[in-house]
Amino acid sequence: MEFQNAVVLTGGIATGKSSTCALLQLHGFKIIDADQIAHCVLDTNAVEISKLFGTEYVVDGKVMRKKLAPLIFSNEKARAELEALLHPQIKERILEESALCEEQNVPYIVDIPLFFERGNYPIEEVAVVYCTPQQQLQRLMQREAYTPEEAQKRIRAQMPIDQKKEKATFVIDNTRDLKHLQKEVDRFIGYLRKKYPHIKL
Repeated sequence: MEFQNAVVLTGGIATGKSSTCALLQLHGFKIIDADQIAHCVLDTNAVEISKLFGTEYVVDGKVMRKKLAPLIFSNEKARAELEALLHPQIKERILEESALCEEQNVPYIVDIPLFFERGNYPIEEVAVVYCTPQQQLQRLMQREAYTPEEAQKRIRAQMPIDQKKEKATFVIDNTRDLKHLQKEVDRFIGYLRKKYPHIKL
């Protein structure tokens, strides 16, 4: 059965998914990283990207993601074209990795930033990494050196984090410091232990 032991980890840009995944990995959890898969798929489609958006976005067979991003986040048609090209291939790879995880019959994490937006995966257990919208904006600006306008444009391309929080089956609070996040991850693991009492975590 597909995704029988899968747990989605999602959130918004700059809410702390990567830090949370790193902590979960320290506890031995297998992570399927949709963003990492997307980067690989993007480069394997460099020729198609060049045809769709122009040769200036591809150098030596590599897609210039930072150069392409402003176009994708400012042009809905371009974003839809890119997603139509990449998402089926991303899903195929996630399914392949998931099948290997299912053989182990233990819970594993599927990190999917746009889980709620796309609705492509029949996974019921969903943990949302949460911080306030104001924190999200500030963290994104600090991390990427974006202007407020640039940061807001990227945030608005996703479902608002408060809506994702409402849809979650578990909320990992990342409104404070790393020590607090570690405690939240421990709390999440405790939740999974109760959900999967027959499995040693």
